[in-house]
Amino acid sequence: MSALRVANCSGFYGDRLSAAREMVEGGPIDVLTGDWLAELTMLILAGNRLKGRPGYAPTFLRQLEDVLGPCLDRGIRIVTNAGGLDPAGCAEAVHELAARLGLSPKVAHVTGDDLMGRPLDLVNADTGERAPAAPLTANAYLGGRPVAAALSAGADVVVTGRVTDAALVTGPGIWRYGWGPGDLDALAGSVVAGHVIECGCQATGGNYAFFQDVPDLAHCGFPIAELRADGSSVITKHPGTGGVGTVGTVTAQLVYELGGPRYQGPDVVARFDTITLSDDGPDRVLISGVRGEPPPDTLKVAVNFPAGYRNTMTLVLTGLDVEAKARAAEEAIWARVPRESFDQVDVTLTDAGLLRITVMDADRRKAGRAFSSAVVETGLSSYPGFYGLTPPGDASPYGVYWPVLVPASEVCPRVFLDGEELPPVVQGAPAPGPIPEPVPGPALPEPPGGPVVRAPLGRVAGARSGDKGGNANLGVWAATAERYAWLAATLTTDRLKSLLPDLALHRIDRHELPNIRALNFVVHGLLGRGVAASPRMDPQAKALGEELRAQVVDVPAALLPQGPAGEEPGA
Repeated sequence: MSALRVANCSGFYGDRLSAAREMVEGGPIDVLTGDWLAELTMLILAGNRLKGRPGYAPTFLRQLEDVLGPCLDRGIRIVTNAGGLDPAGCAEAVHELAARLGLSPKVAHVTGDDLMGRPLDLVNADTGERAPAAPLTANAYLGGRPVAAALSAGADVVVTGRVTDAALVTGPGIWRYGWGPGDLDALAGSVVAGHVIECGCQATGGNYAFFQDVPDLAHCGFPIAELRADGSSVITKHPGTGGVGTVGTVTAQLVYELGGPRYQGPDVVARFDTITLSDDGPDRVLISGVRGEPPPDTLKVAVNFPAGYRNTMTLVLTGLDVEAKARAAEEAIWARVPRESFDQVDVTLTDAGLLRITVMDADRRKAGRAFSSAVVETGLSSYPGFYGLTPPGDASPYGVYWPVLVPASEVCPRVFLDGEELPPVVQGAPAPGPIPEPVPGPALPEPPGGPVVRAPLGRVAGARSGDKGGNANLGVWAATAERYAWLAATLTTDRLKSLLPDLALHRIDRHELPNIRALNFVVHGLLGRGVAASPRMDPQAKALGEELRAQVVDVPAALLPQGPAGEEPGA
């Protein structure tokens, strides 16, 4: 049986609109998938719904208009989580679009993830705190089996609400290969493939640490997973597109938004410490050897609740005595609106001389123009060279992301095909056994001795970082065993805190992934209450990895690139 070619055309709500057409026209594919639902997206959709707008992602329909006809002609199935908070409404919109185009696809939608109106134990799975407000949204992360049921029933288009990102690949894999709950390794392999392609071009050179070596990044091709019956896969892209597919680009995506080596999901626990990556030809990376364990008996639920209002003003400080100027600016502002009158205040002075002041409060008026106008009022009675980047404006509402756990047995996915409900989906799971010991990694050489050179860490290591609720993840990898041996011995949690002092107050977990020559750090609480509530200038910690790579350390001279300037050390 030939491999199932699963092509991604969206990594987030707002990704490149032409991608669906590019993937359908660029070469043969079997399934077109798109991921619209970041943790923040459900909150955005909830706000849209309150304003009378759709609770799903309308941009999916704009893409679908370009490709629905060709997909039906070629037997390409379409699977997306763009249904968001209203999968049924999105499915109906697909029918309406198809009717305008003179087409008659079979459209399925998956529900059961929405737990609003049900009693929930709102204990934060990360912090143990109890939610201080009633939920605005509460959606369980479903797995791939409802998607597989819809495809097996003949659906041409499958629209889901909140499913795991990887379910968009695992579901088609179950449909094609008939994997049962006990096919843990195959399921785990599909989860890894799904994790790699779900963020679009990040698997093919986008946002890559060694971006100078990525050809035609401006026209980066979206990724394809050629999924095989045993769960192994090849990550590739259409020929003639920009970007690149290497072991390095795939490694970068594997460590993105990762916790520990056991990647938990509703279908399987994928062991990231068993992944083997190998070059399978130009722009082709083989993922094999992934082992799986039974899934947990709980499901993660993404809860969002309204938390108040926020406002940010940014002032520019130039010339001499920048820190003293920042103090003068603050004194003038707080003399007009006392700092202690707000529920929360964050003040950040960047190395570039930006003074960023964010206030949060339950009172919209207080956090709105009462604050921003007070900042502007100091314009002629503050530090020399005063000017700002933000005009006085009103506060905006913000919400808090709150992960909780519920028993998996209490969540019942429902699948509808053209409005008619299909038989219940039997999730099924093998009985949990004892948790195996960590898989031993490959033997590593001794870190090289000899002379050292002061150089940025990024000359010998790549990094990618992101958000996991209120936590941040920071993945760091090396291209060779020698570099990884040095990296693993050098980059301890204490060393990380010394290189990035902003992390010093946070608990950091370090996880070793020697099979892919990577370390993953989870920085607890760095993002506060999640992306929407984080006052950080970089609320999703996207730049954290690059900040680390810029730090100068003592590097053994033998590890530094010996070729021409710009040689990629992370391929």
